[in-house]
Amino acid sequence: MDLAALRKSYERDALDEQASQAHPLHQFELWMKQALEAQLPEPTAMTVATVGADGRPSTRVVLVKAVDARGLVWYTNYESRKGQEIAHCPFAALQFHWVELERVVRIEGRVEKTSEAESDAYFASRPLDSRLGAWASPQSRVIESRAVLVANAARYGAQFLLTPPRPPHWGGFRLVPERWEFWQGRKSRLHDRLRYRPDEGGGWIRERLAP
Repeated sequence: MDLAALRKSYERDALDEQASQAHPLHQFELWMKQALEAQLPEPTAMTVATVGADGRPSTRVVLVKAVDARGLVWYTNYESRKGQEIAHCPFAALQFHWVELERVVRIEGRVEKTSEAESDAYFASRPLDSRLGAWASPQSRVIESRAVLVANAARYGAQFLLTPPRPPHWGGFRLVPERWEFWQGRKSRLHDRLRYRPDEGGGWIRERLAP
């Protein structure tokens, strides 16, 4: 398998400073809207990178569930590996990769838990199977077989019936952005990269990075 010989020319679009939004959230909302309209597979999927107590980074893919001026939100088991790593180091990096649009968005910042009210509201909106799954899965821990999950789900289903409450170990994380980067593939590997970083006045500085 000769992976080194694989090539693709990126020629779908461009990202110009003058045409981009002054605020990174507005630029992200525009690109997310276009990804949704293009009906891409899993347009809300993002990679979350965290760092553990041993200094080693780890990544996983989750779905973003809310984006607003406060940050980007996803939900998970707080006792999972990512939950433990965020507890140790409350900073993370996110990445969206919309392959079909030849675009990447990278976001870095500090991470905080969402309020219990936010977590309760989102948990209540999930399908019943997903709510039971939050109880059934000891996320990131070693289990003997899939039968453990099935048995746990059945047990909690019998216990809670149609109204499982939110587990105390399950809820939302919000990344509060401190840096954004928007990447648009271009021909000859001369890609467009725009970075937004905060200025002292509470606004954002927009600058081009070399690809």
